[in-house]
Amino acid sequence: MVPDDLCRRNQLLPLSIVNGRITVAMANPKNFAAIDDVSASTGMPVIPMVAMPSQVKDAINRYLRANAELTELSHEIAATAKKEVDLESDSGEDASPVARFVSLLINQAIDDHCSDIHIEPQEDGLLVRYRIDGVLHVFQKAPKAMTQGVISRIKVMSDMDIGERRKPQDGRITVKHNGQKVDLRVAALPTVWGEKIVMRILSTPSGNLKVEDLNFSQRNFDVFSKAYNRPYGLVLVTGPTGSGKSTTLYATLGDVAKPEINIITVEDPVEFRMRGINQVQVNNKAGMTFAAALRSILRADPDVVLIGEIRDQETANIAIEASLTGHLVLSTLHTNDAPSAVTRLTEMGVEPFLLSSSLAAVMAQRLARRLCKKCKRQDTATEAELRTLGVPHMPDTPLPTIWRPVGCRECANTGYSGRVAIQQVMGVDSTMEDLIARGATSIDIDKAAKEQGMTTLRKDGWQKALQGITSVEEVLRVTV
Repeated sequence: MVPDDLCRRNQLLPLSIVNGRITVAMANPKNFAAIDDVSASTGMPVIPMVAMPSQVKDAINRYLRANAELTELSHEIAATAKKEVDLESDSGEDASPVARFVSLLINQAIDDHCSDIHIEPQEDGLLVRYRIDGVLHVFQKAPKAMTQGVISRIKVMSDMDIGERRKPQDGRITVKHNGQKVDLRVAALPTVWGEKIVMRILSTPSGNLKVEDLNFSQRNFDVFSKAYNRPYGLVLVTGPTGSGKSTTLYATLGDVAKPEINIITVEDPVEFRMRGINQVQVNNKAGMTFAAALRSILRADPDVVLIGEIRDQETANIAIEASLTGHLVLSTLHTNDAPSAVTRLTEMGVEPFLLSSSLAAVMAQRLARRLCKKCKRQDTATEAELRTLGVPHMPDTPLPTIWRPVGCRECANTGYSGRVAIQQVMGVDSTMEDLIARGATSIDIDKAAKEQGMTTLRKDGWQKALQGITSVEEVLRVTV
């Protein structure tokens, strides 16, 4: 949008576009001629931000070089689009423009800490978007002529059938980035303009990641850790796709893993490969379903079993049976909150009296963007915000202090950097066991859980907003 030569000549770099205004980092923010040139080039008013000349120069060299390479490759691919490219050949594959384009996209996404890469065929070209901290950003628009070559390259890398374009496919890619192996989960979905590709970057958690590092409140940590430190029982983590359930489960495994413990997981797919843990990949085509894998591993003398997701009655019943026969079972479920997990399982066909005897705890989770530590600022919450959050406020008393996003070079002018978990933890005591056994509704279970100290997701988020970890806007965005 801003020509490269204009950036280099005036030592400036565009950062973001918000509400029709473009923010630009500049070594000299009083260079009004350059500001006018940017405004004329983009058709938008300019917000200049001062930055160290050395920092601007380094950023220009990094980002403009990557964009220049991608643009050059786009033109090269477009120029040779009518020529056949042997993507299946091992010889010289990495030297082809398509291969280099895909490699640059993946490497840049990893550098930018993306969770997902979206490659979307459009009527007039190819759109590439990165999901960073839960929000999608446009990264690259490429010529239509390169669409099929890029998609075919990715399908070959992920071991998909490149001849099949009418059905969804799944695959996996392992790449080396700065000497480290990085796994990507790949999904291809047919659309009217071609196959959309989504690559999820599976950033392996640090080997030292523990549950206590996940920003639990003290009460939530105590209830959850007590549940997974039991010798047997069922512990569930619930939430939508992309809410950090897998990270939480692997942190839990990191806490319970010991040389004398046999841990076996059943996953579809295996997202993070962990040393010292026996991980089983579901393969429906080969008959290795969740249920079939579970029946097999229960004969393999496990102490702890992790089930990637409870999807049906058969898997649910086997999980319950395993937890009642001396195994600690960890799994995930798709529900809006912790109490709803009970009714979800009974609706699947699990007997309430069996569930009451096996369930140890349920944790619901969401991910909110974390405020940038470099630029966040203190402010006062408004009465409207408190009403929306459901936070009581007495008249004539001071409004609470919170933190707001601002935006700086460190966070690409978004105001956020990284994400934090917002949690709701429901423990199961004797009162709760009795309610579950009697087939109580989720409303009754929710009421009893709150009497034992459970808070809502929104209230946990509010506490993190008060601590300056996230913002009120983020809490309202990810909770109801």
